[in-house]
Amino acid sequence: MEPVSLGVPEPILDSLPGDDDGRADMREAVAGWERRLNAAIETADDDAEAAGAAADAVERFESRMERFDEFVPELRAWGQSPIYAIAWRNLYAELIAQLYDHDGLAEALDRERNQRLVEDGIRFGGR
Repeated sequence: MEPVSLGVPEPILDSLPGDDDGRADMREAVAGWERRLNAAIETADDDAEAAGAAADAVERFESRMERFDEFVPELRAWGQSPIYAIAWRNLYAELIAQLYDHDGLAEALDRERNQRLVEDGIRFGGR
């Protein structure tokens, strides 16, 4: 499997308030995730194992995306700006989309995630 390339879309960076710390944090986080994912892909014995590493990343991104989405109404209720929570939520959604847009990875991701669902017991009768 080919290495993946992840990036922070400019519209997300542009949505952040004037400080550069938030932008730098996002770029640094994405670069770290890209390095870890590519290291896992590189050390994988086969494409199925590499797809498993990508599926793990997607599941982590989905979990974090949901967590930040839950922060938005809470922050608003406390009179705080939810802009950072919204930006991070949107970033995680974009990263998932970037992984699915990667050549040949979408099919492997779907296959791996479907296999995980089956292993978790959604099928009846031991099939």
